[in-house]
Formats: sequence, structure tokens, C-alpha cells
Amino acid sequence: MPLIEEMQAAGAWLFRWRSFLPLAAVLLIAIGLKDFAYPFGDHRWDQAWEMLCLLVSLLGLGTRIATAGFSAKHTSGRNTKRQAAETLNTTGMYSVVRNPLYLGNFLVGLGPALFLGVWWIPVIYSLVFALYYERIILAEEVFLREKFGQSFVRWASATPALIPRVRRWTRPALRFNLRKALRREYRTLLGIVVVFYILETAGEFRLGHRLFADKFWNGIGIVGLAVFLTTRVLHKLTTVLEDRPGASIAPPGSCVSPTHPRR
Repeated sequence: MPLIEEMQAAGAWLFRWRSFLPLAAVLLIAIGLKDFAYPFGDHRWDQAWEMLCLLVSLLGLGTRIATAGFSAKHTSGRNTKRQAAETLNTTGMYSVVRNPLYLGNFLVGLGPALFLGVWWIPVIYSLVFALYYERIILAEEVFLREKFGQSFVRWASATPALIPRVRRWTRPALRFNLRKALRREYRTLLGIVVVFYILETAGEFRLGHRLFADKFWNGIGIVGLAVFLTTRVLHKLTTVLEDRPGASIAPPGSCVSPTHPRR
């Protein structure tokens, strides 16, 4: 089999199991715990560093929310069995980077990778992420090129794959759908909170200071859990988060070219 077809087949397989990639980071972090120490030996510096790491992950969450909230129906989803796209997204986040959800994933995972302050963990994480998603992106782009032809080629030729080109920003073609964003991303928020809480607890235990996280992280844990449970109940037991008619109507003044359907 030619190399390009092997990579495409590998990408299709990895696409199905991409949700489990973060589990591979658990081993790296467990090994890195033995080298964990407060920056400059000061707990205040450690708290500042932890906040920075949390902000990196929240930036990734924000990227995913902005992508999901402005995306068209049946696009930018969590499907794992096969590629699916009824339209090609080219506005909003997709106007500055071709794979904003994967960029968000990278940032969400980079926060925990940086948390322990062990230099080789984020390096290995970044390399593995690049090798893993390179094949997924290849498989997706072959699918999109076959389906959308020159519309995809024109957009892909002007839009970077993972490093945003902010000056290319184009106003989203659709109104922001908060209900859709909450349905898609409330699990991601819980994942961030749980991972950071576990890292904080493990780090403090490793240093012999305490068995549980400090008050700040206890507060973060309580707030994150409350948001998750509230959204979960609304999503599963009510219709509050269901889409309303007109939720995907383009905002006044926006212009959607028929030659540029949206993924």
C-alpha cells in the first residue's frame, strides 16, 4: 500500500479513538511526579504557575466553545465512527485555522502537561500530539477535498492547519448557539477540573504537605462540579438546551457565499 494511503488509513483509525489520547498522558504525568517541586521552592510561585496552566487549558476550552457555538448543524461534532460534514465551515474560528477543535484539544492538554514544571513532559506531549493528529487531519482533509472540491482547496490554501492567522478573521456566518456549545463542552470543563484537582492533590502528597488540595483548588472543584451537574441535568432531563427555531440563522449584515459551504 502506498505511504499516503497507509497514513490515511491510520488517520481514519486514530480518528475513531482520538478521545482516548489524553489517557496516554497519565503515564507521563505519573512518571514526572517524582521530579515535582515548587518553582524556586516557594508555594506562592507554585500557585501562580498553577493558575497559568489552568488558564492555558481554559483558553483551549474557550477555543472549542467558540468553534462549536458558531458551527453549522452536523459539523464540528464528536462523531468517532466515520467522517461526517454536510457543509464546509470557513468563517469564525475556521477563518483563522483549519482545525480549531484540535487546537483547542492541544491547549486543554498542554495545561496539565505544564503543571508539574517538568520540562520533558510538555515536549513529549507536543511531539505525540503532532504525530497523532497529523494522520487524523490528513484523513479528514482527503474526505473534505473529495466532497467539496475547489471550495475546500481555496480555503485550505489560505488557512493554516493549527497555528492561527488572526488577521484572516472573518465574522461568523451564524449566530452563536449557547445551547449547542454547552451541550458539546460541559464534559470538557469537568475533565479539566478533575485533572487539575488530581494533579494538585498528587503533587502536594508527593511533597508530603497534605493529602488533599488547598482551598483554591477545592473551590475550583466545587464550582466545576456544580456547573457540570447543572448542565447535565438540563441536558438530560429538560429541553432547555435543545436548539430553538432560528438558532442557526445568519446574523444581520453577514454574507455567506454559496461557493463556500461551511463544515
